[in-house]
Amino acid sequence: MTETCSFCSGALPLTTATIIQSLASGLLMGLLYGLVAVGLALIFGLMDVTNFAHGEFLMLAMYITFFLFTFFAIDPLLSAPLVGGAMFLFGAVAYLFVIRFAMRAKANIGMVQIFTTFGLAILMRGLAQYFFTPDYRSINVSWLGGKTISFGGIFLPVPQLVGALVSLAAFGALYFFMKKTDFGRALEATREDAGAVALVGIDKNKVFALGWGLGSALIGLAGAVMAMFFYIYPDVGASFALIAYVTVALGGFGSVFGAFAGGIIVGLVEATTALLLPPSLKAVGIYAVYLLVVFIRPRGLFGSI
Repeated sequence: MTETCSFCSGALPLTTATIIQSLASGLLMGLLYGLVAVGLALIFGLMDVTNFAHGEFLMLAMYITFFLFTFFAIDPLLSAPLVGGAMFLFGAVAYLFVIRFAMRAKANIGMVQIFTTFGLAILMRGLAQYFFTPDYRSINVSWLGGKTISFGGIFLPVPQLVGALVSLAAFGALYFFMKKTDFGRALEATREDAGAVALVGIDKNKVFALGWGLGSALIGLAGAVMAMFFYIYPDVGASFALIAYVTVALGGFGSVFGAFAGGIIVGLVEATTALLLPPSLKAVGIYAVYLLVVFIRPRGLFGSI
C-alpha cells in the first residue's frame, strides 16, 4: 500500500476539461509541496545545513495531528496551529541539543552535519516504527474530508483547496515576518554574515534555534493539512522529503521564494506528466525538468549561490 489522495486517478482521455482538472489538482498539490520545501530552504539559507530529517519532521507532524484527533477529537483544521507550535518547539530543541554540537566540528563539518541530520532521521523513523508500529493510519472523518466543490465543472477537493489557502497564508506571513519585523531582519542579517551579527550583540545560536523552529513550524502546518487525505505511517515523509530536496534545488538553494515557486512548478509538472504517461511514472517529469534546469541554470531558477 502506498500513500494516496482523493484526486489521484488513472489515465484519462485528453479533453479540455480533463487537462484543466489535472492542472488545478496539480496547482493545489504544488502549493503544499511549496510549503513543505520552504521550511527546508529557510534552514539551508540560514545555516548552510541540509536537514535530511525533513521528511521525518513531516511524519511527526502528521502523527501529532492523528493523535490529537483520535484522543481529543480535535479536527485537523483546528489542530494545525497546535501542531505548528509543537513542531516549532521540536525544531528549536533539535537545533539546541543536536545540530548545534554538529556545527562545532573542526574538520569535515559538512559531512558531520549531513550524517547528524541523517542519523536523526533514522532515529525518528525507528522510534515511530517501535511506538506506533508500521501500520497505516488515516483520519477517516473530519470536517473537510471527502467534500468537493465545483467551479464550471472542475471539481476541487476541499481539503486540498484549504491546504493550498493555508500554504499561501503561511508563506505570506513568513514574508511579512522576514521583511517587516526586527527578528526577521536579524534572521536575514545572520544569513548574510553570522560572524558580523555577533559583533553587534545578536546571539546567533538564538537566531539559529528560532530559525529551525520556524522552519519546523511550516512543516508542521503542512503535515496537519496532509493528514486529512494521506495515509500516516513511519515512512510517509520519505517521498515528500525527496520532492522537497528537488524543489529547493529547482527554485534555488537559499531562496525561500524560489522554494515556494518551485513547489508550484513541481505540482504542475507532476500533474502534466500523469496526463501523458501512466500515473506510476509521474515523477519522471519532475526529475526531467530538474535536470534541464541543472544544465541551463545550475544555481536554480531563483537562486543566487
